[in-house]
Amino acid sequence: MNRRPTLLAALTLTAAALTLSACGSDDSSKGKDSDKIAGAETEDKASPSPSPSEADAGGRPKIELPSDVTYKFEWKKTGDTEKDAVLSDAEQRIKAVDMAIARQDPLDKAYRFYSEGTAAAESQKYIQEFVDHKARTTGLTRYYNESVTVKDDGTAALVYCEDQSKAFNKFLETGKTDVTPVTKDSYVVYAGTLRKNDNGVWVTERLISQRGSAKCQP
Repeated sequence: MNRRPTLLAALTLTAAALTLSACGSDDSSKGKDSDKIAGAETEDKASPSPSPSEADAGGRPKIELPSDVTYKFEWKKTGDTEKDAVLSDAEQRIKAVDMAIARQDPLDKAYRFYSEGTAAAESQKYIQEFVDHKARTTGLTRYYNESVTVKDDGTAALVYCEDQSKAFNKFLETGKTDVTPVTKDSYVVYAGTLRKNDNGVWVTERLISQRGSAKCQP
C-alpha cells in the first residue's frame, strides 16, 4: 500500500508522488510528499497467500494478497449510498495496487479496473519501481481521517490519511525486510478525484499526496 523502499524515494502520481520507501516508517510509501502513493510484494511473489478481499459485485476483480500484507481501514460508513460506494471502490483500488506489486506486474488488470488517466499512469510507474528493485511491501497499513464529497457532475472528492509506521519494504531475492524508524513522514495525506463510470464503478482519475502532513500526525 503502499510503502517504498528507500530506493524508490520519489515519484509522482499526478501532482503527487509515490515513494517506495520503507513504508514502515520513515518516508516510505499502498504507495508515498509528493513522494508517495500507495500500493505493494517477496519471494512469495509468485504465489501470494490469498486473502480475498471483496470482489465479484459489478464484475469487480478478486483481490488476493500475501498474508503478511494487511490493512486497517477506519473509514466509517456514512449511510449515504454513493459516498459509501466511493469509499469501497477507493479501498479496492489501494489493495489492487498492492496486489500488482505482489505479482510484480505493472500492467495488472485489477488496479486499472479502479483507476484511469493520470492516476492509472502514475500507479503503473509506482509499481514498476518495485519491480525494478525486486521488492514488495509487508506489514500493516492504516487508513483514517477520511472525507468524501459527491458532486452533481458525477465526480467525487476523497481525502484521507495513511499511516505507514507498521508497513515496510521487503526484498524478493533476499527476503529481507527494510525496517526503518517512524517519523512524521510515516504519515501521508491523499487527495483524489473519482468518477463513476458506465459500469457503476468509482474510478480514481487523479490522486495527489503529501508526506508529513499535520492533518495525519498521531
